[in-house]
Amino acid sequence: MNAPIKTALLSFGMSGKIFHAPFIDAHPGYMLAGAWERSKKQIQQIYPYTKSYPTLEELLADDIDLVIVNTPNDTHYAYTRQALLAGKNVLLEKPITVTTEEAKALKALALEQHKIICPYQNRRYNSDYLTTKRVIESGVLGKIVEAELRFDRFAPHLSLKAHKETGKPGTGVLYDLGSHLIDQALQLFGKPEALFADIAVTRTGSAIDDYFELLLYYPHCRVRLKSGYFVREPLPGYIVFGTAGSFLKSKADVQENHLIEGLKPTMPNWGIEPVNEQGLLHTVIDGKIVREHVPTEKGDYMGYFEALYQALVHQQPLPVIIDESTAVIDIIENAFESNRKGCKVLIS
Repeated sequence: MNAPIKTALLSFGMSGKIFHAPFIDAHPGYMLAGAWERSKKQIQQIYPYTKSYPTLEELLADDIDLVIVNTPNDTHYAYTRQALLAGKNVLLEKPITVTTEEAKALKALALEQHKIICPYQNRRYNSDYLTTKRVIESGVLGKIVEAELRFDRFAPHLSLKAHKETGKPGTGVLYDLGSHLIDQALQLFGKPEALFADIAVTRTGSAIDDYFELLLYYPHCRVRLKSGYFVREPLPGYIVFGTAGSFLKSKADVQENHLIEGLKPTMPNWGIEPVNEQGLLHTVIDGKIVREHVPTEKGDYMGYFEALYQALVHQQPLPVIIDESTAVIDIIENAFESNRKGCKVLIS
């Protein structure tokens, strides 16, 4: 029997408490060793058997197999580099780095160190996305000609998390929520030929972009990605039009809310959306017009951690590879260029 993968977090804020520790703690193939806590010492209150590391150096000197880099975006490159040089595998939060140059440098270093970097794109395991993916791949919509993916919030006031509002490299809604939408678009439709971007600041006093619209150009398809902070009434998170029909799906994955409420991923019916959030399919099947709600896939972030475990222990494919997340950063860089120039830019 393989020993558990000793895992440590570089932060125990919301990301560590909500999106990582509950899954590491629940999965029998991992052992939650502790977290680097700079001021507040909280991890032992929830997980008494863990260690609170006062410095990064002490954490990296410990017998740790996997380091979760879930710190502010502009620190990802430096901390991942330190972890790799210390001989650790790395789970790296999105956006993996601020620039593609940094991402490529980390990939090269990981290869030199014979270690892995696995980007954390957990929204691939959302029920709403998985359902949309299933419908598209089933072919019932025919050839896809247009799609819109949204990730909105109603957050008119500046965040209390100072690092999110400072305007440092890697901050703003395009790096934050955009990283999820771009990753999903690339998974569903592949690499676009070109893009046009409109990126703006809409909140009073904001130092970061809090609105964007990206138009991705494909040979026979257009895909829009949108996000804003003044969307009080939710719109469908996924709108897909094909030559045979349409599909609309709300952004209704329940996992984040359940985690915030303190529920555990081992609970019965984890990741099951309410029936009233089912997507609407309007198409033609076997010559008959069909307009009906379709069953929703189960959301399961644990699927990511299980796939990562299988990759580390049994050399199975990683759930996310660094090239895929580097492509996300490339789209973000091109989007800012498009916004500055006010024109469409080609994707090389």
